[in-house]
Amino acid sequence: MTVNNYMRILVQTLVDITETNARKSSDKVSFAQQTNYNTFLQSAGLRANIEPITCSNKAIEVEDLGFGTQYEGKQRVWELLLNNPYEGAITKEMLEDDFDFIPIVTQLNETVLINNNVIRTKSNKEKNTTFTFLKY
Repeated sequence: MTVNNYMRILVQTLVDITETNARKSSDKVSFAQQTNYNTFLQSAGLRANIEPITCSNKAIEVEDLGFGTQYEGKQRVWELLLNNPYEGAITKEMLEDDFDFIPIVTQLNETVLINNNVIRTKSNKEKNTTFTFLKY
């Protein structure tokens, strides 16, 4: 492993992971969004010390983004950009294994129906989260 070749990981998801910094005393939606955001950070950090860079969302066509076949058209997609300072410490396959079937809160600001309130990374039909590795 080398520290010189930083890797960035782009997580794209149909799950509302808006970073609100809400606490339990905040409104329920903001708290649930923050809970999902925290779940994504904690899951990504199971194998290495990742650093969040940005989290944003936009409505875009999803057919070519690698999501499951049940998702099509223009949908709200959250993009979480993470920094991984150690190349090779995490692979796409590791992330897919670690994230698949993790419970999340739904019915927030998603534009899709997420079955069973879980992250799906391996299902051809229900995949709602993808990972892309970017070298910089």
